Amino acid sequence: MVDMLRLDDAKRVLKQYYAGAQMDSPNGGFLMLLGIRPNEGGTALGLLECSVSSLRYEIEIPKATKTERKKVKDVLDAGDDPHCPRHGPGMRLFRAGKNLVCDSCGVAYARV
Repeated sequence: MVDMLRLDDAKRVLKQYYAGAQMDSPNGGFLMLLGIRPNEGGTALGLLECSVSSLRYEIEIPKATKTERKKVKDVLDAGDDPHCPRHGPGMRLFRAGKNLVCDSCGVAYARV
């Protein structure tokens, strides 16, 4: 397998990704999401490819914060279906084993 490059400005790219906006590539063009790989510790790894250079990048998606987990728990306690705190309405969390996970960012937000 080819080694992936790390993005220098990961926070900016993640902000664009969560908003559903086009992600700017360091080489010009934009980044296309190839896939998400959830990790054991609650984080995830995003695999991206530049539309201009075809270089592949990886970006670490941080695990859920206490505030995000509390928001999801509050929604669950109210008897509603929670949405991803990062992607907002329209991106429901789904059950993966004992966790509620966002399909788009691969992050586990609650245990059920």
